[in-house]
Amino acid sequence: MLFGRKNRKPISIPSKKVKEWKYTTCNYCSTGCAIEIGLNEDNRIVTSRGHAGADVNRGKLCIKGILEHELFESPGRGTEPLIRDKHYDKFEKTTWDNALDTTATKIKEIQEKYGRDAFAVVSTGQLLTEEFYTLGKLTRGVIGTNNYDGNTTLCMASAVSGYKRSFGADGPPGCYGDFEETGCLIAFGSNLPEQHPVIYWRLKEAMEKRKFPLIVVDPRVTMLAQFADIHLPITPGTDCVLINAMMHVIINEGLQDQEYIDAHTQGYEAVKALVQDYPPEKAQHDCGIDEDRIRTVARLYAKAPSAMSIWTMGINQSTHGSDGVANINNLNLITGNIGKPGGTSLSITGQCNAMGTREWSSCSGLPGYRALENADHRQEIADFWGIDPEFFPKKRGNAQTDIFPAIETGEVRGMWIVATNPMTSMANTPRIRKMLEKLDFLVVQDVYEDVETNQYSHVYFPASVWAEKEGCHTNTERRVNLISNVLPPYANSKPDFWIFNQMAKRFDNSQTMNFPDTPKEVFEEMKHLSKGAGRNLDISGMSYEKLIAARGIQWPFREGDEGLQGAPRLYVDGKFPTPSGKANLIAVDFYDNNEKPCTEYPFWLNSGRVVEHFHTRTRTGKIGNCNKFSPTPYMEMNPDAAADLGIAHQSYVRLTSRRGDAVVMVQLTQRVPRNMVFLPFHFHDCVNRLTLGLLDPYSRQPAFKQCSVRIEHVDQDEAARLNVERRTY
Repeated sequence: MLFGRKNRKPISIPSKKVKEWKYTTCNYCSTGCAIEIGLNEDNRIVTSRGHAGADVNRGKLCIKGILEHELFESPGRGTEPLIRDKHYDKFEKTTWDNALDTTATKIKEIQEKYGRDAFAVVSTGQLLTEEFYTLGKLTRGVIGTNNYDGNTTLCMASAVSGYKRSFGADGPPGCYGDFEETGCLIAFGSNLPEQHPVIYWRLKEAMEKRKFPLIVVDPRVTMLAQFADIHLPITPGTDCVLINAMMHVIINEGLQDQEYIDAHTQGYEAVKALVQDYPPEKAQHDCGIDEDRIRTVARLYAKAPSAMSIWTMGINQSTHGSDGVANINNLNLITGNIGKPGGTSLSITGQCNAMGTREWSSCSGLPGYRALENADHRQEIADFWGIDPEFFPKKRGNAQTDIFPAIETGEVRGMWIVATNPMTSMANTPRIRKMLEKLDFLVVQDVYEDVETNQYSHVYFPASVWAEKEGCHTNTERRVNLISNVLPPYANSKPDFWIFNQMAKRFDNSQTMNFPDTPKEVFEEMKHLSKGAGRNLDISGMSYEKLIAARGIQWPFREGDEGLQGAPRLYVDGKFPTPSGKANLIAVDFYDNNEKPCTEYPFWLNSGRVVEHFHTRTRTGKIGNCNKFSPTPYMEMNPDAAADLGIAHQSYVRLTSRRGDAVVMVQLTQRVPRNMVFLPFHFHDCVNRLTLGLLDPYSRQPAFKQCSVRIEHVDQDEAARLNVERRTY
């Protein structure tokens, strides 16, 4: 018997003739894949491919990178500057001069009336590093507001805070090459196959060549958990309890590396004393992992010749995020797994250039990991920029998650939002909406005119997409790589670098400063500022030409260094940028302030990425072959829990929290436990309408992953109709 069509026609992929390939770097996640963009005879972009000679991806790309060339002419791109009055009447096209003049005038008016900090600047992790540096120079040295931050606070602030507390400075100490050297790996709240597919490929390839234990800590049976040797389905928000219990076993059984501890750390006795309160038989009731499994994992990790930890948002997006990172660092320090091949605490960064903003944007301090709290640092940058050091604040201002509440109190009256979409990305969307409505003036700078936050703006700046510009990214493993200018800006959009430079010209106090005309000149400034004895963030030996030749170079790479390799690992000599030169072991006690399931709201709400989409779908929602695989807000639900409530697969339900509600489609799966639902965070009218967003006390990062909801039935026809209306193709 024949099945299917009698005369089958094979699937054919049309030929895309490429005249020229141009080198660039992917602008999605932090993996840092090197890409080649193919142009045809008409100088139009027709395809993308991974660069086989790049060490990061070795020719591989995920679905987003493969289709990234479609961004250049995707729907909704901004073509002209737009302006409208305070009452959000219809936008009107205007000139760049008028849009920039109006914005500069409004900034000055607000600051003169309410003070310098009454105008805020909120940036991103997706600009080029030279643009970050220029925006920081403009914001810190010209506009002068201390309400300046980036959306990296929503994803990487806890990693930054934890690194600084433990090691004395930011910067992931390991590299992808550690997969090929390690003897044991723990992934905390990290689902590499969907979040960072090419990094997962590097891990999988390493495990195929040399088997080592893979342990995944995650409340959900993620794709990575399915591939793991051991899956620890932890109670949300209790990672610190698990790690303390592991250290209890390691220390009490004498499995710690005492020689390393004595030579390179301080604070051990306090950690040793604290973990006595976390025996596995007690900790199991808090973290949900049985005591025998805790002991097994602790012994595996400590006895391995080298061991490494990776994590993403499962650790960071918690009220205990910074403590969780510090505790992961504790685990690796007491086992001697920092600075050696296969031994590291490696945060897997989210956005393509979140590292660049951490290094050079001046959001949390001054360029090159300098601190506003340090008078010498303020003087050094003031001298280099040609301004009075007293113009700088003496300490860091509000993080993004504190800037928005300052609108409610009237402390912030105007805002410039650059390449971020808080109407989707911030927790508790209904509250964010009211904040934006209250602003006296809002300017949105984005590639796309139809981004949700632009509903509340008074001026819109159309920005150029990634490869319509030139500059650098820094990836997860501190590798700096070049983005080449493949095409001129679309329509009348402009590179972010150009916009920042033009804005600077509209402030009198910029006249004493030098704002270079090209990104390459900015890179030379950054190189100069990166020099210094003992400074890890040293890029002084790099150049655009070397970056292309090497397909990316890891810092530190100092002036005079031979070859093109850079430094794969930090702290190999056991010396840390702390006053004592030793790493800090930090006693982390757990306090439970999570919103937990209760009678009224009986389900945990968990959230995360799916492989087809990136962040708020501003880009991937417009790419057909990304969006068609995941066009609809949905939730994963346990079939047994669904049966109890009479909920069918692919029906619609309403999720309700103490803050809002969302209608989503149900996908039944055993990947989640009975008392939990999982939602992709990419949809603007979905998960963040529900989230609580309590803040970590150190990093000010929101706890996106710990809150509670209830599930209600809805009219299926009405829900389906609304879903069709809100789809973006």
